[in-house]
Amino acid sequence: MSGGYDLNLFASPPDCNFLCSVCHGVLKRPVRLPCSHIFCKKCILQWLARQKTCPCCRKEVKWKKMVHVNKLRRTIGRLEVKCKNAEAGCLVTCPLAHRRGHQDSCPFEPMACPNEGCTARVPRGALAEHRQHCQRGAQQQCPLGCGATLGPAERAHHNCYRELLDAWNQRQERSRILVLGLLRRMRKVHRTTNLIRRQLAQLGDFLEEDDALLTGAPQGEAEATPEGSIGAEVWGAQGHGTV
Repeated sequence: MSGGYDLNLFASPPDCNFLCSVCHGVLKRPVRLPCSHIFCKKCILQWLARQKTCPCCRKEVKWKKMVHVNKLRRTIGRLEVKCKNAEAGCLVTCPLAHRRGHQDSCPFEPMACPNEGCTARVPRGALAEHRQHCQRGAQQQCPLGCGATLGPAERAHHNCYRELLDAWNQRQERSRILVLGLLRRMRKVHRTTNLIRRQLAQLGDFLEEDDALLTGAPQGEAEATPEGSIGAEVWGAQGHGTV
């Protein structure tokens, strides 16, 4: 494979001094041999793996003596190149050194559809529209992990965080109302308990008084009985005497 840049990549034909004698492309990562000839690093390493001589002058070469030509590399990096998606319609040109940065944002760059099972590759600028109509994306799990299964239209408006927050707030409000209701019932039970205690205390006092009355009645009757008996005996005796 060629180690240099394709000539068709450049907006205008590059200088012949920038060409590699091995691949005839524009020098990529240029290195200079001791004989002063310059080649793409990849090209010359592949060449020296088969032959130990310079491709131009045939002088013997030791690869350890190669030198990177960084100044030339920077000069080539400033050459204007076309976008790799020029045939797809991109008209942007930029320095060779910035080509990768443009590619990462080029609206014509082919992108794989992220929907599972879809093998389509569409331009970055049309990816959003493709996803809305992609049949493979008809039903998908929420990417945030809430577990919801969403269709294309639902995914555009789905916000599970907001929904979960609203549900949490509603649950908190229901819990607050429930706690307040329980507190009211506890206060009512407390008042009822105090009332029962007071009534039981009054009932205890009443029973003590009633028990005292019941206990005192038999003693009075016992004191009155002997006198009654003596009188009866006297009366009986007199009765018998009279007869």
